[in-house]
Amino acid sequence: QVHLVESGGGSVQPGGSLRLSCAASGRTFRSRVMGWLRQAPGKERESVARLNWSGDNTYYADSVKGRFTISRDNAKNMVYLQMNSLKPEDTAVYYCAARSEYDTEYAYWGQGTQVTVSS
Repeated sequence: QVHLVESGGGSVQPGGSLRLSCAASGRTFRSRVMGWLRQAPGKERESVARLNWSGDNTYYADSVKGRFTISRDNAKNMVYLQMNSLKPEDTAVYYCAARSEYDTEYAYWGQGTQVTVSS
């Protein structure tokens, strides 16, 4: 089992920045691929960013390219999402998730953290 806990969410004005953190514990060898997903009210959950174990293969949704950066520190079992130039449409609950490199579906999820972007 892998336990994931997100932190760092909050309220920010448009153009501002936030850094989300995800702490992993338990059988962390099952978290070779880490991702951040978000869900806004009335919208489908979408994948925002994804990162492999070595940190050299990334995925970003078109809507966040150039603004968000995913990174990880395996020694600390931490994953981060740096969010810059935030827009109101970025408002959502953000989730950290993990899976093996052979699976296509995330097996482990955090509880989510709220990000609100408004003036």
